[in-house]
Amino acid sequence: MKLLLASQSPRRKELLSNLGFEFEVVKIDCEEIVPEHIQVGESAAYLSELKADAFRKLEEGEVLLTSDTVVAIDNQFLGKPKDEDDAMNMLKMLSGKTHQVYTAITVKTLDKTITETDVANVELDELTDDEIKYYIQNYKPFDKAGSYGIQEWLGMAKIRRMEGSFYTIMGLPTHLVYKILKEI
Repeated sequence: MKLLLASQSPRRKELLSNLGFEFEVVKIDCEEIVPEHIQVGESAAYLSELKADAFRKLEEGEVLLTSDTVVAIDNQFLGKPKDEDDAMNMLKMLSGKTHQVYTAITVKTLDKTITETDVANVELDELTDDEIKYYIQNYKPFDKAGSYGIQEWLGMAKIRRMEGSFYTIMGLPTHLVYKILKEI
């Protein structure tokens, strides 16, 4: 089996490596737009499959792994922030509330495609404007859904409670990846 990880995320690379898998990182270019008819809870799976379908035809023995993470609050989708103002607005929305983190994975071979989604609930303490500015300036969360990474300062200092997998929130539901790849 030749495992191909379609992600530029250093977090996903680290997690997959720590699971004990050898893999090659590949790049997929596709526009990540979720149609309006797709429900928030299904959007991570939609995007993960979109990426898998945009990759070249697989060869015998190749296994492609794609993933996508979506943050949602009050049934509203929060993607990656466009700029500092967008990140500030997202973090203000999340402040003092519980939100959902959906991470989907797609494992594709020559003859089958498996997509699974995991969800976690995350409750944040109140964030002051100064704390939000500090976080944005020091951690530059522009490549992260919802404008934050659980493994960084905001996650350490401001997550009051979470229900679900830490790794799902981090961007790769490792328990699902391990289960599916072992089956293949």
